[in-house]
Amino acid sequence: MRLTKGTDIALRIAMRLAVAEDATGGSAPTTRQVADAVEVPYTHAAKVVSRLSALGVVEARRGRDGGLALTPLGRRASVGWLVRELEGVGDVVGCEDAPACPLRGQCRLRSVLRQAQDAFYRALDPYTVDELVAGPVGPVLLGLGRRPQD
Repeated sequence: MRLTKGTDIALRIAMRLAVAEDATGGSAPTTRQVADAVEVPYTHAAKVVSRLSALGVVEARRGRDGGLALTPLGRRASVGWLVRELEGVGDVVGCEDAPACPLRGQCRLRSVLRQAQDAFYRALDPYTVDELVAGPVGPVLLGLGRRPQD
């Protein structure tokens, strides 16, 4: 199974925000700073941040003291739940697309692929964003997007 680019960006942003508070001493990074750190276009990051905010995973504040912060839900929610929300739970194949598959009435492929998709999400369920950034990953995330000093 392959994740959409939006889900990939969302997971990277969530992971970067999970380590941001420790690194900034309380000042929240902006969408542009996070986009630069995870090396994605600002416009893509802004769209993803909006979706994460709607899910309650990220708090986005405007103004002088604004910035992005991972919410408690974003820290403790299952990665499987987050991926399901971002990807949607649709069919892996388009059996009903135009033209519809002529085998759709007798084929077992659709149910087998659905089982595989469910197994994929279940494999992600035990993990949280906080667990993904534990250990050696956190410092690496903090170093992303920094320019070498002249």
